[in-house]
Amino acid sequence: MNHEMTMGNKERIFAALDAFKIEVPSWGFANTGTRFGKFLQPAAATTIEQKFADAAEVNRLTGAAPTIALHVLWDLPNGLKDVAGIQGLVKQHGIGAGSINPNLFQSQEYKYGSICNPSAEIRGKACQHLLESVEIQKALGSTDLSMWVSDGSNYPGTQSMRRRIEWMEEILGKTHDALGEGQRMLVEYKPFEPAFYHTDIADWGMALELARRAGPKAKVLVDTGHHYQGTNIEQIVAWLLHLDALGGFHFNDRKYADDDLTLGSIDPYQVFRIFHEILSSPVEKTAGVAFMIDQSHNMKGKLEAMVQTVVTAQELYAKAALVDQEQLAGLQDGCRLVEAEECFRGAFWTDVRPVVKEWRTARGLTADPLDSLRTGRYLEEITRERAAANAGSGSSYA
Repeated sequence: MNHEMTMGNKERIFAALDAFKIEVPSWGFANTGTRFGKFLQPAAATTIEQKFADAAEVNRLTGAAPTIALHVLWDLPNGLKDVAGIQGLVKQHGIGAGSINPNLFQSQEYKYGSICNPSAEIRGKACQHLLESVEIQKALGSTDLSMWVSDGSNYPGTQSMRRRIEWMEEILGKTHDALGEGQRMLVEYKPFEPAFYHTDIADWGMALELARRAGPKAKVLVDTGHHYQGTNIEQIVAWLLHLDALGGFHFNDRKYADDDLTLGSIDPYQVFRIFHEILSSPVEKTAGVAFMIDQSHNMKGKLEAMVQTVVTAQELYAKAALVDQEQLAGLQDGCRLVEAEECFRGAFWTDVRPVVKEWRTARGLTADPLDSLRTGRYLEEITRERAAANAGSGSSYA
């Protein structure tokens, strides 16, 4: 089914792109790698000031990334004492403080878990960190506390899964109760890694029930890399939307496990299908759903990969906006399978790039963000300014 680029279709794409916003992660601009080591990049950000500057450049080029996700330990190592500095950077760069990400995996005490640790003292430490993260969230006016809990175990019989559920419920409840007006707690899930026998929040059902028990300000966060092979992620999205339980996404792509590859690099059709579920749902169900990027660029240039990701997200969102929902519903109800699939696939196969460029030009943005990044001076300047600091960084994990 051919999707001609009529004036109506252009208007739908323009409206979709005007509304589309996606958050960039501070850690996506820094030197990152695998558990074996990392390859250093001369232009990587080594300070929070540089991360804000890079995020501002991505937003300037794409017009779609107005906030930056912050990691408490990496970006606010002194906790609340660092808030004033972040507020200054927000004002300086015009980039908002986005989701606040606590760290429940890096401290030596968390070897056997954080909020699920058998030690009441260590669980208390984790809880205190979460409560301080909520206070940072309040001080910065951030909507979301983005929680990934890496707790789990590697060997059968070594931990009580039942008791760990109870400990989680208690601490998540305390964290939820500390949230302010208009703030949320997003509960993320992951089937494995770093734990390989059992992970305490292993799938969307566990995350959903924990969010429900915590309270009405808790929602589920879907990371597109956190699923077993072949999982129908858009069906999970449809269920969470139906239940008013979808808080947001961490977008990335994967080939095998949680590879943290750039969005759409492996399966752009999956991202399209997810966006379709969002755009085909009632507005009241999707109004608060947050789009966030969470990926590690170990080989690609940091800024290039981030701009490429945002641009890809915009293009796939524009494609999803082309699906004629009324026509598709009629074909579905009539069980006209091939025609329905072609109506759906036709939108995906439509080349929306010329219209997206038109939208950028109409909104005073550069027509080709990636080309502008490569030919502009910003990347050249930061590479020269940061090279020495990056060359002195350690690249080994051992």
